[in-house]
Amino acid sequence: MVQACLGGPLVGTPTLSLVVCTYCRPGPVWRLLDAVAKQSYVPDETLIVDSSPDQETAETVKAFQRKKGLQGLRYLAVPPEQRGLTRQRNFGIERCTGSVVAFLDDDTVPETGYFREVLSCLDRHPEAVGVGGQITGMEWTRVGGGGSPSLDVFEFEGWQRREDYRWRLRKLLGLASPLPPGWIPKFYHERPASFPPDGRDYQVEFVMGCASAWRSEVFEKCRFSDYFVGYGLYEDMDFCIRATRIGSLYVCTRARVAHYHAPSGRPNHFRYGCMVVRNGWFVWRRRWPRPGSTDVAKFWAITVLLTLCRLGDVRPRMWRPGLAESAGRVWGMLTLLWDAPEVSRYES
Repeated sequence: MVQACLGGPLVGTPTLSLVVCTYCRPGPVWRLLDAVAKQSYVPDETLIVDSSPDQETAETVKAFQRKKGLQGLRYLAVPPEQRGLTRQRNFGIERCTGSVVAFLDDDTVPETGYFREVLSCLDRHPEAVGVGGQITGMEWTRVGGGGSPSLDVFEFEGWQRREDYRWRLRKLLGLASPLPPGWIPKFYHERPASFPPDGRDYQVEFVMGCASAWRSEVFEKCRFSDYFVGYGLYEDMDFCIRATRIGSLYVCTRARVAHYHAPSGRPNHFRYGCMVVRNGWFVWRRRWPRPGSTDVAKFWAITVLLTLCRLGDVRPRMWRPGLAESAGRVWGMLTLLWDAPEVSRYES
């Protein structure tokens, strides 16, 4: 629930800071900078916050500035104690000057009008503290007339898209979220904040951290949590939950961005699986500190189901990653029995 409101309509021309946190991805950084330089509204400053142990990304940024140029481009190498996604984001926030601060993952590519649409969305919603972009690649079609809803599709606002087998299983077992995309049910395991390409703004509880923008005032009360050290994972949802105590969030479907999920710079599969469970539990309890017994049962049922699904995805030639991630998820569940995180320790 919105308890207070920061900011208001963007008076005049706002200043926009873009923060890009990166680790060992010089190629994707070049591609992103090229897309930023082609924007109809170019950020006033772009900060590349790098935790790479080598100089490849630094040299890439220098080469880009020399060959193509981008206004306000700055390269920031973080010290060892500031490495990790959440710390790098906070490091960038402290060095921004814009009235709006945008984040893009280094493996994203925004469409030409992305930043202009984000700023327009903030202008349309004075009560909003943040806006998320629309991640492309999800195929939506118009719902045809007649017939009953199918198990195979998800319908929303006159549009539909195909469900993957995990959501079909959850529907069969009565474990699907009853809420719209971008809202967290009491048993967690929400639908992602992905919407039809209808040009509308949708109010949500969380936005994708890979493509988001915030009024700078929100950082006076919220920062990204140190609980999510290293790679992160769900740190964006945790931040959004705390930000919605201050103002509202929207996804702007006209602010479109492609996300290519670069394989480099990621944790090993076992650790990732453990993080999926433990970080997911943390976000669940952040949003719902005292869930009912039915919701607790559903949380664990879905967690086990998704672990079994991941194990079922194992293929003969690619069995190690799937098996390692599944084992990590099991280990994450077990560790929660004796070492559940204290969410209240990480409020700021």
